Amino acid sequence: MALFDCTCEAASGHARALSYETAHGTFRTPMFMPVGTSATVKGVTTDQLRELEAQVVLANTYHLAMRPGADLVEEAGGIHRFMNYDGPMLTDSGGFQVFSLADTVKLSDDGVTFKSIYDGSNIHWTPEENMVIQQKIGADIAMQLDQCAPYPAERAFVAKAVNYSSAWARRCLAAHTRPDQTLFGIVQGGMHLDLRLESIRRLREIEDESLAAGHQRFGGFGIGGYSVGEDHEVMFETLGAVARACPEDRPRYLMGVGNPTTLVRAVREGVDMFDCVLPTRTARMGTAFSSTGRMNMRNAKFARDFTPLDPACTCPTCQNYTRAYLRHLVKQNEMLGAMLLSVHNLHFLLDLMRRAREAVLADAYEDFYRAWMASPAAADY
Repeated sequence: MALFDCTCEAASGHARALSYETAHGTFRTPMFMPVGTSATVKGVTTDQLRELEAQVVLANTYHLAMRPGADLVEEAGGIHRFMNYDGPMLTDSGGFQVFSLADTVKLSDDGVTFKSIYDGSNIHWTPEENMVIQQKIGADIAMQLDQCAPYPAERAFVAKAVNYSSAWARRCLAAHTRPDQTLFGIVQGGMHLDLRLESIRRLREIEDESLAAGHQRFGGFGIGGYSVGEDHEVMFETLGAVARACPEDRPRYLMGVGNPTTLVRAVREGVDMFDCVLPTRTARMGTAFSSTGRMNMRNAKFARDFTPLDPACTCPTCQNYTRAYLRHLVKQNEMLGAMLLSVHNLHFLLDLMRRAREAVLADAYEDFYRAWMASPAAADY
């Protein structure tokens, strides 16, 4: 396979099994990507990520640009050498973090101005500057600068976010030049299907123009602006149509979603890639995914429970530690508790997507989906 080639190996209904070639190896979908915001997945070493068989790890452009700075990461040899991770990586554009600071953000056709959460300084990013930063960081996949609309939001506001995101997508694609890195476009449009489809139409038009000029196309398509406060059922009213309107020959990446059941449902709708801080964030709160549903390890019923966290799980935490011990660590606020639960929660999602892929390859995804939805594991909200 050539760099950034995408092959669809199988389909089962709308669910797909893809392989995608990067400079740091091939990843296969459906796939969950652990989030390493500041060049670290909190509480998990890179050796552990390899042992868990994580395929792609995220890093966050906003936080890395602020601290330690993109120039330092570049000087270190890029994000892979900086954090000692040799697998494929992806950087988000930082757009979500910028727009979560709504009170300090100023938008213009030229870009976005915001205040740093670290020192309060004013920072201005154009799409071109955002591409410079992500190319210095050096992940295998970069994301375009976009405006993520919150929920709820007036239709006019969401439509304007689509306009900004589309205009910035054109400029990002023109400015992106690093040959060992690809750029994903991002679909916006809130909960409005017509705006979502218009966003996709514009991204297709932008890459057609780019190709006609002898430049590149998008390496894949992020689906942003979901899981921003709406009920999950609201998201699923439009997600399937949005995913399937994206080009069939490249990955579809639902950004910022990490509930196990949501992943299973979204794969059924044609989504290939996912990321979220949920597995590690909830682990730090003492919560675990399991084959019997979400578990609060602070619960007194685990105090003398000397069985594995999840008897159906093969992760190192479940193989070596009891519920009683994990509850003790969580109650004592010992960092080891968060670390062990983080390893378990990541394994749970990575393994779930491995099994989803096997079901697609066997053309049995509907059976896999129905079995999951009927199981106690689906009680994960």
